[in-house]
This record gives sequence, structure tokens and C-alpha cells, in this order.
Amino acid sequence: MNFDEIIDRFGTHSVKWDMMEQLYGVPADDGIAMWVADMDFRPPQCVSDSIGKMQAQGVYGYYGDESAYRAAICWWMKTRHNWEVDPASIFTTHGLVNGTGLCVDSFTKPGEGVVLTTPVYHAFARVIEAAGREVIECPLALTNGRYEMDFDAWDAQMKGHETMFILCSPHNPGGRVWTREELQGVADFCKRHDLILVSDEIHHDLVYAGNTHIPMTNVDPSILDRLVMMTATTKTFNIAGSHSGNVIIPDPALRSKFAARMAALGISPNSFGLFMAEAAYSPEGAAWVDGLISYLDTNRKILDAAIADIPGVASMPLEATYLSWVDFGGTGMERAEFTRRVEKDARICVNHGTTFGKGGESYLRFNIATPRARVEEAAQRLRAAFADLQ
Repeated sequence: MNFDEIIDRFGTHSVKWDMMEQLYGVPADDGIAMWVADMDFRPPQCVSDSIGKMQAQGVYGYYGDESAYRAAICWWMKTRHNWEVDPASIFTTHGLVNGTGLCVDSFTKPGEGVVLTTPVYHAFARVIEAAGREVIECPLALTNGRYEMDFDAWDAQMKGHETMFILCSPHNPGGRVWTREELQGVADFCKRHDLILVSDEIHHDLVYAGNTHIPMTNVDPSILDRLVMMTATTKTFNIAGSHSGNVIIPDPALRSKFAARMAALGISPNSFGLFMAEAAYSPEGAAWVDGLISYLDTNRKILDAAIADIPGVASMPLEATYLSWVDFGGTGMERAEFTRRVEKDARICVNHGTTFGKGGESYLRFNIATPRARVEEAAQRLRAAFADLQ
């Protein structure tokens, strides 16, 4: 594995690189793309080899017999997360945004409320609103620069028409790994308000030393009749273009409802994604992930050091993910000004905090999953762009 390799992604239909100038005005000739949540690394060789085998065989037909694919998922979840998965509970969707949409469609009705703990991954709200449901933003509490659950405040917000809670665990964009106590609080909240709980755990493999991700299934057996789990290989192994993800539903009644919607919409798996996922969920894939986390750990420290040099700017401690959540509120600058400095002066393309909902107004999100030379260059550019504050 060579995470230092600079791979030219321009002209490859990469939304992250090919669209940054058009959408954000960051110049393609020397801009650094640190926005879209995919990595600038090749996946493990076993994943590439799985596509090579498909090419060598040369017939790209329908995929059949998912037993090995499901067994790989079960092996990974047991080995990496101490989570026993029933193979029959696994549904394959076209990514987890699609999985979210299917959950909203299967378990809620138009006009009902879906709870989000904001700021949070922006696609959730987009899908909910497009489906004619109401987004209920329950803001996370910011305590000593770290997000925490605020159940008392959220209880007071409930109007009675809410039917679903979507949890991001680990949290994107804040990088929090929720504790067992916090997850139990979520479970209790969903029981109090009779909510289906959808736990999006797509970042669960990207956790730094000193933190432990706990699958929601392992928290409280009494919520399994209202719980939907979502996982994927796509973030872990940088294969988002395969558009594959898993919705894992322990309860037979919920499973039946979800299966009916899948059937009604004619959704079936993409064979490329299944071959890649089976290859990724292996000992070779596990070794690659361990190396990746070690590499990302150094990248986060480099960016954090640069942020710490700029008065009034603070990065949230990153416990998981490769997405650094940086607060510019202490500078006293208007959002347009600090954004201009990052995008125009430093020539770094980032995600704007406002897209993540309430609480994101003073933030920008930086993707550190890129070769170290780029992170070091970005760090230098940020220091220069805010040099007048230092």
C-alpha cells in the first residue's frame, strides 16, 4: 500500500476534482480538493484483482448466489466489530443514500417527521424533504469543543408526528464516536417517542486509537424490533463509485416491509459492487484498513497543527472518519470572509458548514484522505491565508 502516491484524478469524471472549479471556483490548475468524501488512494489490491477477474472472464451478466458475499459481510462484522449478523437480514442497496431513501419510503408516511441530530451529513435532509417528510433538526450540544447528545432539549421539541430517527454513528461531520451511554440514550429516546431508529454506520471502520465504535445492535436488545442498520464497504475501501451498501434489519416484520418496497421498486444489486465488497471484507482488506488508519492519523495531526496556529480557529477532535470539522467562529469573521480566504487565497475546496444543518454556520469540512504532501501543502496555505491573525 502506497498512500503517498499522487494519482491524477482530473479528467476521470471525479466529482471531487473535475467539478471543484465549476461549483466552488477553486482553480483546477493548483487547487486542492478536500470536499467530497472519497479518498485519493487506490483500494487494496484484492479489490482491484476482483475487477480484473471479471474483466478476464469477460461476461458482465446478472449476479447470482450471494452466499459468499453475505458470508464475507458476516465475517467482517464479527471480526472487526463483534457483531453477529444473520445473513438473511442483509439487503443490498445502491449505496446508503439510496438505503436512507428506502428506509424513509418503507417506514414513514408523507408529512411525518424524521429526526436528525444536526449538524449532520447533508444527504439525509435532502432525501427526507424530497420524500415529502418533515426534517426535525435536533441540534447537538457543543461542550468544550465536542458534540454531545442533548436529550432533554430534544424531548421538548417532539410534536408527536415524528416516526423515525436517523443516527450518524460515527458522526459526520463532527467525527465523534458515540459512547455506549450515549447510544443507550438514543435507544431510550426512540422508545419514548415510538421512533424507528436508522443507524448509519458507514464510517465504523475508520476509528482512531483510543476510541471504540459500538454497533447499535449491541447496545440494547429491546430496540431490535425498531432498528435498521446501514453499513458499506464504500467509505472504508474508497469504492464509492460501486454504489453498493447494506441495509441490515434484525426484525422479521420490518424486514418484510423493506423487502416489499425493494420488490416494488425493482431494485437489485450491482454485480461490480458485490464482487468488490466480497474481496474487500477479507484479511488482506483488514490489513489495508489498519495501514490506512495509521496514515490518516498522521494527516489529521498535520492539519490540526496548522489550525492550532491560527487564532480563533479550532478543529474538532477527530475520533473517527477522515473529515475534519473546523470552526472559524472565533475569528469574528463573517462566513463569506473565512470561506473566501480558504477557497480563493488558500485555493482549497471544502464543504460549507451550512449544508449540514443547524450548528454548522461557522464551520468548514476538510477531507484529509489524500496523500500527505497535499495535506502539508494545504496546511501551509491555510497558515498563509490567515497570517494576519497570527
